[in-house]
Amino acid sequence: MKNIDDKKAEFLKAYDHLSEPLFRRFWYKLSDKERAQDLLQETFTKAWQYIVEGKKVRNLKSFLYAIANHMIIDEYRKSRSVSLDELTESGFDKALEGGHQSILDDVELNKIVITIEKLPQKYKEIIKMRYIDGLELVEISEIIGESENVVSVRINRGTKKLQKMLHL
Repeated sequence: MKNIDDKKAEFLKAYDHLSEPLFRRFWYKLSDKERAQDLLQETFTKAWQYIVEGKKVRNLKSFLYAIANHMIIDEYRKSRSVSLDELTESGFDKALEGGHQSILDDVELNKIVITIEKLPQKYKEIIKMRYIDGLELVEISEIIGESENVVSVRINRGTKKLQKMLHL
């Protein structure tokens, strides 16, 4: 059984390795850097409180992503429409400052993101977890509660559907 110092060291290591990918996930889903940072902090705070209470966490990475996913769902539930001023304040207009190639890259990325959103739900989230979040099959399996085989098949089929939709 791990003592609190071991748990703290493991937690800090997870923070070092996962804070950036989790932040990107929040930012990707919410398009708001400040809110993404707030939710990132809340995610790690909730996880640490759970651990300190002595509750068992089998895979800290999967656990953190599960908390993050629940927080994103909660945000969507209480979301409201965003004004143009809010988009400008959040850096939306910064994409135009990168020059011609940056705009082309952004357009291509937007095309892929929009196309991913058109995938059936059973493929959409798994594709995002695998290719945007960089999660392994076993981690995705733990988060969604399906076998690794089911996850692998869905990633394969979802990727093929995405390629077909993008005409690749």
